Amino acid sequence: MKKRGLIGIIMLIPLAMNSLAMGKMNQKQLTLKEAFAGKFYIGTALNADQITGRDTAALRVVKEQFSAIVPENCMKSGVIQPKEGVFNFSLADRFVNFGMRNHLFITGHTLVWHSQTPPWFFTDSLGHDVSREVLIERMKKHIMTLVGRYKGKVKGWDVVNEAIMDDGSYRKNKFYRIIGADYIKLAYEFAHEADPNAELYYNDYSMANPAKRNAVVAMVKKLKSEGIRIDGVGMQCHIGLDYPDINEFEKSIEAFGSLGVKVIISEMDITVLPPPQQHMGADVSNNFEYEKKLNPYAGGLPDSVNVLLEKRYLDFFKLFLKHRDVISRVTVWGVNDGDSWRNNWPVRGRTDYPLLFDRNNQPKPVVQKIIDAAMKCH
Repeated sequence: MKKRGLIGIIMLIPLAMNSLAMGKMNQKQLTLKEAFAGKFYIGTALNADQITGRDTAALRVVKEQFSAIVPENCMKSGVIQPKEGVFNFSLADRFVNFGMRNHLFITGHTLVWHSQTPPWFFTDSLGHDVSREVLIERMKKHIMTLVGRYKGKVKGWDVVNEAIMDDGSYRKNKFYRIIGADYIKLAYEFAHEADPNAELYYNDYSMANPAKRNAVVAMVKKLKSEGIRIDGVGMQCHIGLDYPDINEFEKSIEAFGSLGVKVIISEMDITVLPPPQQHMGADVSNNFEYEKKLNPYAGGLPDSVNVLLEKRYLDFFKLFLKHRDVISRVTVWGVNDGDSWRNNWPVRGRTDYPLLFDRNNQPKPVVQKIIDAAMKCH
C-alpha cells in the first residue's frame, strides 16, 4: 500500500470514530415521542397550571417528549357546566388550543362519570330526583354541547368513565338509578351524533381484575351488537410495585384487543407508597387518614425502592410494546411527580414518585431505558 493511501486511512479513523460516537449520542437524545413514533402515541395529562401556561417548565417537557394530551380535570362536567345551562369553556379552550398548536393527539376526558358531576344534574328545584326523560335530555345537551364545540379538534373522547364495579356489576350511580343501564348506550349515541369522526372510548380502573374484565368485554360486545360506535377501551393503569399481576393485565389487553377495538393505557402511574388497605383500585371516593407510616419516603426515595420502580415501569412498557398491534396510546397521568394526584390520594399530604419525570421536570433514568426498549422493537 502506498504511503499516501495509508495516511488517508489513518486520517479517516478519527472521523469514523467521531461519527460512531455522534450516532450513539443522537440515539441517547431521542425523546419518548420519537422512540414510540409508528408504535403508539405517548401521552400525558395536563393540569390547570400547565393549561394556563403558568408551569412553563412542565410545558417544555410536554412539547419535547409527548405526542398526545388529555386534561386532568378541566373537561369534567363540574367544571364545564357547574350550573344548568352555564357553560365554562375557558380552560378547555386553552387546553385544545395548546394541543392544536403543538400538533398533539387530543383526548377529551370525560363526558359521563358518577364523580365530579354537579348535583343539579340529577335533581329538580325541590331537590328531588328528576325523571328519566329529564336526565336523558340534560345528559344529551351536555354531551352535544361539549363534543360539538371541539368537533374535528378533539380526536377521541372518554365517553363513559368507571361504570363497572370490581365484582363485574354495574355501578349503581345516579345515571344508572334514574335512567337504567342504557344510559351508557345513550351516551355513545349522543357523542357520535355530535362528532361522527371522533373516536369513542370506555375508561375504567382495575381492568386486570378478571370479573371486571369479563363485564367490560360483555358490555362492549353488547354495544357493538346494537350498532353503537365504540372505538377503544381505556385501561387506567393506576398500579403499584406489586399489584396487579402483570399476567392478568396482559390477559385484559388480549381480551379487549380481540373485540376489534383499540386498547388505550389511559392513566398510568406507579405508586411506591404502602396502600392503607389491600386491593386498592382507583375509586376517588376512597380516602383515609394520614399516618406517618403511610408516608415513608418524604425525604427522598431509597435506591432499593427506585430499582423496583424502574423494573416495574420497564416490565409494563415491554408488555405494551409486545402488544403494540392493539395498543394505540399510552398516557401517563401527569407530567412530573409533583403534579401527581397520588400525593393526595388515597391519603392527603404524602410524597409519591409515580411518574417518569421528577419534581424538577428531569427525566428519570428509566426514561432512557424505556426509549432503548422502544428502539429495539421493529
